[in-house]
Amino acid sequence: MAITVTDAAAKRAKTFLANRGQGLGIRLGVKTTGCSGLAYVLEFVDDVNDDDQVFEDNDVKIVVDAKSLVYLDGTQLDFAKEGLNEGFQFNNPNANGECGCGESFNV
Repeated sequence: MAITVTDAAAKRAKTFLANRGQGLGIRLGVKTTGCSGLAYVLEFVDDVNDDDQVFEDNDVKIVVDAKSLVYLDGTQLDFAKEGLNEGFQFNNPNANGECGCGESFNV
């Protein structure tokens, strides 16, 4: 089981953490929502819970809870700028499809 981080995503995550001034890393998870069923959740991590799995890639810690890991195993976190839009992208080999707006996915 692994979560990986591209160079671009690592650079952006480090910038966010440095600007925040604290935090162990980034929490990656899923929540039930949207027209396809699941949506990605990214937030800062200050404490690791007992059921969390911690992955470190490109000097960034990614924390995933046990329930989310089932859906996220093998995911690569990327960051891209496209015109005026920029954001994290999730290259998830478990996703079977996404909704038209790209906000949710299914497995």
